Amino acid sequence: MNERRLIAKHALTVWVGQIAVMAFGVTDTVVAGRYAESALAALSVGSAIYISVFVTLMGVLQATLPMFSELNGAGRPRDMGRLLRQAIYIWLANCAVGMALLMNASMALEWTQVPTELRPVIEHYLEILAWALPAALWFRLYANLNQALGRPKAVTWVQVLGLACKIPLSILFTFGLGPMTGWGLIGCAYATLVVNMVMALFSVLALVRGNYRGLYLWRKMEAPHPRKLIEMLRLGLPNAASITVEVTSYTLMALLIARLGSQAAASHQITSNLGALLYMVPLSLSIATSARVSYWIGAARPEMARAAIFHGFYWLLINTLASGLILAMGRHVIARLYIQDEAVAGPTGDLLVWLVWYQTVDALQVLCFFVLRCYRVTLLPMLVYATFLWGVGLSGGYWLAYEGGWGIEPLMGPQAFWISSSLALTIVSAVLGGLLYVVIRRQPRH
Repeated sequence: MNERRLIAKHALTVWVGQIAVMAFGVTDTVVAGRYAESALAALSVGSAIYISVFVTLMGVLQATLPMFSELNGAGRPRDMGRLLRQAIYIWLANCAVGMALLMNASMALEWTQVPTELRPVIEHYLEILAWALPAALWFRLYANLNQALGRPKAVTWVQVLGLACKIPLSILFTFGLGPMTGWGLIGCAYATLVVNMVMALFSVLALVRGNYRGLYLWRKMEAPHPRKLIEMLRLGLPNAASITVEVTSYTLMALLIARLGSQAAASHQITSNLGALLYMVPLSLSIATSARVSYWIGAARPEMARAAIFHGFYWLLINTLASGLILAMGRHVIARLYIQDEAVAGPTGDLLVWLVWYQTVDALQVLCFFVLRCYRVTLLPMLVYATFLWGVGLSGGYWLAYEGGWGIEPLMGPQAFWISSSLALTIVSAVLGGLLYVVIRRQPRH
């Protein structure tokens, strides 16, 4: 199988799994929207906070993907097992930090002036998800190992199983059935907890019973190895910081939009949920491409690494053009699939126009970011994200929404944040693309 088809097959399998995971959020959005507008508004804030914490900590663990891939390309399977055992120490630390943050979210809600009536249910929602976090982070570590081995199906099947559990559980726990009383939005959180535990259990069983013998995974835990841990953190911390900047700009956008009321928050929740769903294709392509690039770097084949990058961008451009066209033409129909209330569906359809621009530049920058990480370039992307996503995207959105100036009236709507964030991501994609070009040019030709 040639490199282009291999990347496409890998990405497609990853995408199926990512869609299953994203369908968790879609399920909760639809269920909460059918339950009550206030539940959807609370979900908008609560899910944004959880995703910020989870994705940031996942970014630290994501450093293991290129490291596993390089060891696989270099033909060192035993070292992959040792690396996994060392990564468990970082996983434990991440669990402790993440659970503490999710259980103490009241200050963030107060600082961002989230409506008082929404705060109790949001805090309860996050307390439940705190217990789901360790299982979710463990599964990400399991996924990184299998992506590096070129076994994405081992991840995808578990994610699809998780979705098969998530949909009925969210409906049951939210609305109840017969004598069982529903818990509203809190039911969605309990469903997520159960599903994450099931997925983690299946991943452990797969490692025990699957074909991983050459990695010697089940050996006595070595003591923490400072040099290996530092290597992971040098790659993982800037990576996590970059993701933190990107996701917190997304999170703070939701929190600041919540000031505009439940309708604006609900409209933004639907748009952001759809944006996250569209993001899964470029993310899957980025995972597949970076796994191949790191594999060829480990195999000392720089020309094959460059070919993998080219094929990744080839598929990315095809997807971006197709998804942008579908979104632009069907935005009002899509909005009504989420919610029937015309007061929310109408503005949401208008808001999706800006999502076309946003998802196009977001796709370009994420592939550049993943490939740069293969070459151990993580600090400069972090600075680029902080400068433009916070400085232009979030600050510019606040100014455009609430303050205005220079002849521009405040828009007082969520579209202000989507416009400014799209502009910021356009700059980010251009800068990271230029940086990637320089890095590739400096690599040896053979």
